[in-house]
Amino acid sequence: MLRILIKLIVQGVTDIRHHPWVQVLTLAAVTLVAFLAGLFLLVLHNLDQELKRSQGEIQFQVYWKPGAEMVSVQEQWRDLERLDGLKNLKTFTPEQGLEVLTASLGSGDEFAWLRGQSPLPATALMTFAVTGEDHHAWAKAIYLDLERMPEVEKVSFNPLQLDLARSWGHFSNRVIWPLILFLGLVLALVVGNTIKLAQVHRHQEVEILRLVGAARWYIQLPMLVTGAFLGLLGGTLALLMLKGVQLSLKDLLHFPPLWLRLDFLPVDQALIFLAIISGMGVVSSWVALREK
Repeated sequence: MLRILIKLIVQGVTDIRHHPWVQVLTLAAVTLVAFLAGLFLLVLHNLDQELKRSQGEIQFQVYWKPGAEMVSVQEQWRDLERLDGLKNLKTFTPEQGLEVLTASLGSGDEFAWLRGQSPLPATALMTFAVTGEDHHAWAKAIYLDLERMPEVEKVSFNPLQLDLARSWGHFSNRVIWPLILFLGLVLALVVGNTIKLAQVHRHQEVEILRLVGAARWYIQLPMLVTGAFLGLLGGTLALLMLKGVQLSLKDLLHFPPLWLRLDFLPVDQALIFLAIISGMGVVSSWVALREK
């Protein structure tokens, strides 16, 4: 019995070569739909993660006067590391700032003549965990303390971060997750109908097997395996395409003051993605067989 099951499973995979053009077109359609859905899911995941990451946080950018003595500036940087509520501190000397600017503009050696005499100021990017009940008063106090530091020319922060961080949790629960569930439903329906239509051409094959007395499970199992395999293969190809997009765009917005990095889907979401597509391949094949 086990040998028969293994034989039917292998047959379900190898049956794809009997109708290559139909299967290739079906695979292409499944991969395209899965890729588009996965791309949307990737954007939603990164948006949700980035805003959750910044929940309860606020960033200050501190600019020292051009030409400020770096020994004194670096001493102030060490003092800043001891501030209450500070979660992260990124500092840039004028030369480091020039390197970041050159890399973000993709200018190559266009600014090479400025090396050693960078006109940019020393800069610090500070991320604080928001504390206190009155967030705006707390942020204003931090702002004034930073502004009074010696040789500091400018301090900037975005007050909207406070309101955004506070409201994002409600928005995520009410909009993002329902949208992801709706996306999964649409993906399942489109992939299911695509594979179902691809199985219709096997109507004569099913009728012949029935005439010779083959059991229903003997007829259905290879087709169910074919549907699952097409879904799994299409989903895998879609994830590989998504990985290529993520690798090519991951550092597109990774520059000050945004510092946004595009991350790939976590393993659990990728596995759920594949399971939905493979499961719909099985369900759609089963529905197609019941209608014959």
